[in-house]
Amino acid sequence: MALSATLLLGGAVSAQKVAFEEYNLDNGLHVILQNDPSAPVVITSVMYHVGAKDENSKRTGFAHFFEHLLFEGTENIKRGEWFKIVTGNGGTNNANTTEDRTYYYEIFPSNNLELGLWMESERMRHPVINKIGVDTQNEVVKEEKRLRYDNSPYGQMIPEVKKKMFTKHPYRWTTIGSMDHLDAAKLEEFQDFNKKFYIPNNAVLVVAGDFKSDQTKEWVQKYFGAIKKGTPIERETFVEEPITQTIKAKFEDGNIQIPMVVAAYRTPSMKTRDARVLDFISTILSDGKSSRLYKKIVDDKKMALQIGAFSYSQEDYGTYILYGLPQAPSTSENILTEIDSEIVKLQTELISDKELQKLQNKYENQYVNSNASIDGVADNLATFYMLYKDVNLINTEIEMYRSITPEEIRTVAKKYLNTNQRLVLDYVPSSDKAKK
Repeated sequence: MALSATLLLGGAVSAQKVAFEEYNLDNGLHVILQNDPSAPVVITSVMYHVGAKDENSKRTGFAHFFEHLLFEGTENIKRGEWFKIVTGNGGTNNANTTEDRTYYYEIFPSNNLELGLWMESERMRHPVINKIGVDTQNEVVKEEKRLRYDNSPYGQMIPEVKKKMFTKHPYRWTTIGSMDHLDAAKLEEFQDFNKKFYIPNNAVLVVAGDFKSDQTKEWVQKYFGAIKKGTPIERETFVEEPITQTIKAKFEDGNIQIPMVVAAYRTPSMKTRDARVLDFISTILSDGKSSRLYKKIVDDKKMALQIGAFSYSQEDYGTYILYGLPQAPSTSENILTEIDSEIVKLQTELISDKELQKLQNKYENQYVNSNASIDGVADNLATFYMLYKDVNLINTEIEMYRSITPEEIRTVAKKYLNTNQRLVLDYVPSSDKAKK
């Protein structure tokens, strides 16, 4: 059965190779076209190489703020009209921000491709950044922060980990940033941020779906070609000193009743092979109810209500995070001991052929699914160009996962997952709440 599944997935992967064309405009805008006539829809997307790591430490949250602000309107799209235009023409749109990039997109019926290109060119060329827009989105972002971080159970876990894991790199603050910084910023600071980063030579435009190539190239030139090239961006390099002894920290959260123990390790850039091996390790340890940690700590020993691990992958560094919620009478210390014992197994024993086959099947399936829709393809094309500098990874990255060996898994576990290289965070209910 495993062999049959592998053959079927291998056939799907081979058949699903993504063909694309890429070129540059004179202003530095990189363009990627991916033609797929299987459905009469098309996506226009623009990724800018600007994220939370590009912010001033006294003005955090700008990149995420712009994810909202650049929907306010342009010189030719009145305030409040953006979403009406999209929905009125049968489309959907969205945007998202990370520490490393900001991504905008519209999905339209294919006969509205020109509209999508015009709208994204308007966002790049003619954004209106004024006081009413800034004030409006300031309130929107504050509400988002309250919902996602301040009032959400365990909502401060990632921010607390980032603060402790990074001392020099801008990864030390969250993408949503500081509300005090946004409140203190002057209108001119927002305008300057836009002028610096939202420029054609800091962006990639992806068109994917059902379109005619020659006509699309004409429209791309028509709407984006005249946008002026911006001043080349000079980026500072931040190097963190290795963690050589356990960092111990504690955080009290008034939104929780059950403590959580967190172990976090600093890892290399998501562009590295080791980062892919760590993905495998995360899957082995905690992906699903058959994973090692879940089966042992939650199912068999019933020591935890929940257990998990994930790689927080980023362009410059990554963070590998394990966490558990103890179930009485077990404690956070007990959970950490059990987690450590499973890591030691990975560091000293080779995983079985059966486990390796399971990993390969899972990642083959994820690869197929990630390229099964035009929005997935567009996102992957933009990401591989912008952050990995290799668009064809959309076709070849799976080969990297296929080639990972049990010996590599053991080596990488030994290299990064040691007790003297980590943060241990006791995330506990607030003492005030406990007294009540």
